[in-house]
Amino acid sequence: MAEQVIPKTEDVVVDNASGSLSDLWKKEDYWAIWLGFVILIVGSIIFFNNKPADMDEVFTKSNAIMETEAARAPFKTVQWYEALQTKEKIKGTSSPIAKTVHNFMSHPGKWKSDPMDSLYMSAERAEALNAQNTPKYEQTKAATKEAKAAALTAQSAAESAGFKDATLNDTASNAIDNWLKVKSAESKAKKGVSNKPYNHIPTLIGLMIVLALFFSIGAYFMGKPVGGFLVGFVGVFAVSILAYFLAGQSTMAHYGIGNAAWAIAIGMLIANTIGTPKWIKPALEVEYFIKTGLVLLGAEVLFNKVIAIGVPGIFVAWVVTPIVLISTFIFGQKVLKIPSKTLNMVISADMSVCGTSAAIATAAACRAKKEELTLSIGLSLVFTAIMMIVMPAIIKATGMPYILGGAWMGGTIDATGAVAAAGAFLSEKALYVAATIKMIQNVLIGVTAFGVAVYWCAKVECQEGQKVSWMEIWYRFPKFVLGFLTASVIFSLIYSSLGSDAGFSLVDHGVLRGFSRLFRGWFFCLAFAAIGLATNFRELKKYFTGGKPLILYMCGQSLNLILTLTMAYIMFYLVFPDITAKI
Repeated sequence: MAEQVIPKTEDVVVDNASGSLSDLWKKEDYWAIWLGFVILIVGSIIFFNNKPADMDEVFTKSNAIMETEAARAPFKTVQWYEALQTKEKIKGTSSPIAKTVHNFMSHPGKWKSDPMDSLYMSAERAEALNAQNTPKYEQTKAATKEAKAAALTAQSAAESAGFKDATLNDTASNAIDNWLKVKSAESKAKKGVSNKPYNHIPTLIGLMIVLALFFSIGAYFMGKPVGGFLVGFVGVFAVSILAYFLAGQSTMAHYGIGNAAWAIAIGMLIANTIGTPKWIKPALEVEYFIKTGLVLLGAEVLFNKVIAIGVPGIFVAWVVTPIVLISTFIFGQKVLKIPSKTLNMVISADMSVCGTSAAIATAAACRAKKEELTLSIGLSLVFTAIMMIVMPAIIKATGMPYILGGAWMGGTIDATGAVAAAGAFLSEKALYVAATIKMIQNVLIGVTAFGVAVYWCAKVECQEGQKVSWMEIWYRFPKFVLGFLTASVIFSLIYSSLGSDAGFSLVDHGVLRGFSRLFRGWFFCLAFAAIGLATNFRELKKYFTGGKPLILYMCGQSLNLILTLTMAYIMFYLVFPDITAKI
């Protein structure tokens, strides 16, 4: 029994067989919540007790400058952005303890021609790379200086006209945007001359032991073979390291082939050639890993960022998404006549909501088979990699406004990381809008899971004359979603109570980016590695009959692209242009 990852008799993603009090320490969903909150609590203790020096003084001074500049000009001036950048340098992640945590949690890094750069770098190698990249850094540094001078000249011209000449104002605003873009390039180039010696090998071994023991606590109480889990975890972790290693190669990183795709591909290659070794199988706890990661993701969904984009972003994310989800499901059933309703629903949710996170929650709610979940995630990863490269190119080629392009990508590209990367291809504003839209969309994970649970109980599996059982809905509802939502509410309240500046430093760039997100990245990669190792092509083959899943995804995504672009244009440029002007 220990060798079997998911029971073959039921072959479902979750099993909510009972509702007793013992579920709190015997069920996977609850352990995902407990472990997720342990990480969030520890991270909070670390960062809230290590506030950056002079934080309040810097914020007060910078805010005074920004307030003055905002009253002086109809656009954000160079001085306004410089004050903002001064505030943004005050981050919890810059503290010594944060750097220690980051070094311990580090995965294999980026490399170009020498694979060893991802794991080990000597002092000589670091010095050589810094010298090699210095000319590029100096070039971008000079370009930034030149762009800033041009921005100040244009701003001065607009000021001389009392900021009443619209043409001069637009010219100044565009020059400032160009300066910010060039400055961003300088920041990236600076990383190339900031190489320091490191050795990730000992820390990776230490991290493997810590994570194995961390997850074994829940495994013990859930009645799983702890010894087998600990031994098997070594294999899953090894695949995850290899996935990070391959994703760190510069060409792979450029084309958006991330660790998730590599983890699944490597796992599948092993499973379908030599076969997944028996000693690894007890550790293929796909849902256990990813559900814990999703609880951590909940803390990153901060309400203040939802409010920042406002009503336009909510319309793009919360109106288009359910329309696409429902339409795609109906299309799959009525037109394509996909035999498996669970496969149809998981693909629809994966494509319309937010990729793998929504797929996991939806699969749990409708009790989809593990092969159906794997197929859906595979389709999502392939199209995500394509879209994050193609969409920015289309936006640039058509001259589409970057704010509109950012909203379009945020509402359609599945993975949060891919959305941020695609937005960064365009501009800082595009990145901000795209990432925020995706965050707003992430809120729908819980709503979607609940809606699917109700629909499945009321329509799909309800026999004639039988009343809807709310207890059955409760059993079916994925409980880890409660952890996701609770984390979102708690950290949104903490952020608001601290204020936007301190919240940015201690929560966003402290507990979240400096701690919980590091764990979440590893948990997701472990889950994808486990998915690959547990997947057999022969089991997937029957679901590809007639290519219907692929057709469903392509048609659904096409509808998603059209509706999202239309809604984004209407909301950001026709209905709420004043909000767009302030971004």
